[in-house]
Order: sequence, then structure tokens, then C-alpha cells
Amino acid sequence: MGVFTFVLKESGGDWTAKQLNGDLEASAETTYELQRKLVQAAYVFDSSGGVHSSFSPITAHSAVFQVIIGGGSGGGFIGGGAAAAPAASGGSGSAAEAPPAEEKKEEKEESDDDMGFSLFD
Repeated sequence: MGVFTFVLKESGGDWTAKQLNGDLEASAETTYELQRKLVQAAYVFDSSGGVHSSFSPITAHSAVFQVIIGGGSGGGFIGGGAAAAPAASGGSGSAAEAPPAEEKKEEKEESDDDMGFSLFD
């Protein structure tokens, strides 16, 4: 699985992207074109599975774009920082701890009496 993170900046009407930890770079007139170029460049570098991408604007002239190649199979990518932390630390601590259960709140259905009128009056 490959994760490619890019910092995008707009200057003079053109968008440029540089990989955060690597040598991949690209430029284009629009963010859409730039995203397509970055996905293709990342896929050439690592073609081990499906492609997921995420575009996050930071300001009107900057953004972060992430390309994830590989990951989950069939059902998509499932994970997160908190879920991966115990596995990454070598299993220290209690990995079998369950998160606290959420309380379920019952919603009461309002009747016509509560509104002060009825449809059939």
C-alpha cells in the first residue's frame, strides 16, 4: 500500500504540487487536471491495488491532496489513526479493551395534542 501526500499551491494562475516526502511533482492550470496527473504519477510508482484520493482545500491558493493505492479489498479501506495505534506499537497495553458503549436515546413521537390543534378539527 502506498500513501502519497502532496502540497498544492496556486501562483500566477497555475497550480503546482510537490510530494511531501518524495520527489513527485506536477503542475496544471486547474486543480482537477492536477489531481488527475498526480493520481497517474502515483499509480505509475505503485500499482499494487485500487486508488483512493482526497482533496482538502486549505486556502483559496493552497490545498493538500492525498493518493492512497492499495489498502482494503472489496469492502474498501477501513481504518484510522486510533485503530492503528495499538497494532503499530507492538501490542503493548491492553489491545482487547472495548470502547465504551454509546447510550441510545429514545425519541418520543409528538402527538396532535402537543401542537394544540388537530387535522380533523
